[in-house]
Amino acid sequence: MRRVFTAMFLGSALALGASGAAGQNGSATSQSAKPVLSRDILHVQVILDHLGFGPGVLDGREGQSLTAALRGFQISRQLPVTGKIDQRTLVELHKHREIRPTRIIRLTPDMLSGDFVRPFPTDPAAQAKLKTMGYRSALEKLAEMFHTTPEVLIELNSPDTRLAPGVPVQFPNAVPASRDYPADWKPEWRKTLADLNIDANQPKAGRIVVDKSDKVLRVFDRAGKLAALFSVTTGSTHDPLPIGSWKVTGIAQNPEFHYNPKLFWDVSDKKPEALLPPGPNNPVGVVWIDLSKEHYGIHGTPEPQTIGRTESHGCVRLTNWDAARVAMMVEPGTQVIFQP
Repeated sequence: MRRVFTAMFLGSALALGASGAAGQNGSATSQSAKPVLSRDILHVQVILDHLGFGPGVLDGREGQSLTAALRGFQISRQLPVTGKIDQRTLVELHKHREIRPTRIIRLTPDMLSGDFVRPFPTDPAAQAKLKTMGYRSALEKLAEMFHTTPEVLIELNSPDTRLAPGVPVQFPNAVPASRDYPADWKPEWRKTLADLNIDANQPKAGRIVVDKSDKVLRVFDRAGKLAALFSVTTGSTHDPLPIGSWKVTGIAQNPEFHYNPKLFWDVSDKKPEALLPPGPNNPVGVVWIDLSKEHYGIHGTPEPQTIGRTESHGCVRLTNWDAARVAMMVEPGTQVIFQP
């Protein structure tokens, strides 16, 4: 199903189920229920995203992920911790004003191509037969590439903007400073990082701390300083976060997913096991960071808009772009602390 959507438009692509909300849950989020996109808030989000304090989806709106990112940024800069876009925080963010809120980029064939899967099967047995658990459309791919949603791309552009090579499109400015990834990394992983606009320069983690109450993952560098922070989804009543100290045992890039119904409380044990192929819409996204606690890991998700707002089956889930960044920061042996 490798093709370029030369006859598609932003609006019609969304209607066909390009977003995670429309494609998997049956209906897109109502835009009328949302506050209007603020370019000032989007600018703050974009700067924080570049600095490693992930505000979640870049959508120009306030929310718990932005509040968490602001708190992390304020702690790292020794500012009063308010979680708000206050004057002292704006002064500090203004030092990075060269990072503009949006970029107008002409679409390329590579940006529009992919092994798109539509309709996307919901049954694991059917998913196991796929070549890849790829994006449902070029629009979904473009949204994740720029750390946002299809709905936001439509807000930033005209719904009748054509998805075709050469067409200028306005995106949240998630463009990294560098894509100079190590040459010895697998080409497939390098492409994944490039497609997700992940900067090649990431801090090295001394330890990771996942806080259940705050729903955040904090990265402390080897000097003990808070270097990055990302919103996460952590466990549920049925599968609580395993409080304690663990270690990273390995990192699986673009992993397959072994679907075992016995490990899911909400799935019948009579369902067959299945090996699901890699892809950004794989249940664990583009990366699995394995931990010394059996069956637990830190990983991505096919639905970035749900991070911090839904439950997981016990693991720590991030957006694909944030999970990829964390994977670049850790190595086998890195300490991972889960705390209440």
